[in-house]
Amino acid sequence: MKQLLAKFLGFSLNVLSYISKSFAANRALALFSMPLKGKATEEQTEFLETSFREELMYDNIPIMTYRWVGKNKTILLLHGWESNSARWKNLILNLKKKDYNIIAIDAPAHGKSGGTSFNAILYSEFINVAVLKFKPEIIIGHSVGGMASIFFQYKYQTPFIKKFILLGAPSEFKDILGRYTKMMGYNQRINTKINSIILERFGVKPEEFSSSEYIKQNNSEGLIIHDEQDQIIPYKDALLIKNSFKNSKLITTQGMGHSLNNDTVTSYINDFIDA
Repeated sequence: MKQLLAKFLGFSLNVLSYISKSFAANRALALFSMPLKGKATEEQTEFLETSFREELMYDNIPIMTYRWVGKNKTILLLHGWESNSARWKNLILNLKKKDYNIIAIDAPAHGKSGGTSFNAILYSEFINVAVLKFKPEIIIGHSVGGMASIFFQYKYQTPFIKKFILLGAPSEFKDILGRYTKMMGYNQRINTKINSIILERFGVKPEEFSSSEYIKQNNSEGLIIHDEQDQIIPYKDALLIKNSFKNSKLITTQGMGHSLNNDTVTSYINDFIDA
């Protein structure tokens, strides 16, 4: 059903592109940037209410933060696309046993953070605001949360962050965009215009936004965990990041999918941050 809807929307915008290429491409990019889910359920909200909640701001956009106070190192948790901070529940409960000071934030247009659209560049600015406030020594990012954390560190070169943990993180933005445009079936008119809009809006071409390039300047210790059968972000992305992240190690999992939300992964994380 989702595939049929995607093809219908893609066909409709393809037709519109012959009337206004700019309008069609902007609508296509808006669809790409608009999460359809990510708000917390009642059960998730109940867990998040066990935290100390504080709203920060970036460019008049509210950033919801959650803090479980501890005396050990400070850890910042960054969820991925169409998710929210409650996805970290099992990991948070585990880290609390060791008295870590735990911070989680909701991404733009996710959870209780503000905004109506999402992109990794905006997410990286949310991260910077949270980092300046809470001074984490360790960052853990899942999926595009990992990508955004890489771009944040590339831009701001924050010296007190000692360890980065990347779970199922994508490397090349052009590949993410390509999978989306292929799924929608957009014509070349829309695809070309999308690329020019991204360059005009963000100052980089899609092919220039690359985790594997940005992470070359990251001097922190790194742990990369990626499932070989990941159907959302291909395993080759982990290899690209590993080859560029000079002080990192890669753990390859089997059959854990993209979420990597289980006790085995928690154990890998514990071993790395405790070392």
